[in-house]
Amino acid sequence: MAKAIHSMIRVLDRERSIDFYERAFDLRVADVFDFESFTLIYLSNDETEFELELTVNKGQKAPYALGDGYGHIAFSVEDIKKEHERLSSLGFSPGDVKSLDHDGKKLATFFFLEDPDGYKIEMLQRAGRYI
Repeated sequence: MAKAIHSMIRVLDRERSIDFYERAFDLRVADVFDFESFTLIYLSNDETEFELELTVNKGQKAPYALGDGYGHIAFSVEDIKKEHERLSSLGFSPGDVKSLDHDGKKLATFFFLEDPDGYKIEMLQRAGRYI
């Protein structure tokens, strides 16, 4: 059976991205692998074994074009409203908290925010399938 272990995104500014993910999600640097033309930075926290891999391509000056194919990465939290307030107080700009119903039952309570490179991040209330 396959086990999901990480997701990778390309970032322009290493320190800016590490700072964002540490303050927003308590993700800390677990490993760094420096190569001639790029650096891989693995971020993790105690909530899960799943990691976020930041790839920094050396010499990249312009922001990456995310196109229309990228979706999002998602995090679940115990208290969605408290998390929204916390992220707002850090100077981030989370979107409005919304609910999604399916067949007359609440499926999810969530909001989105963006990281410094424009990647969308979904924050979900821990409930149902989003534990």
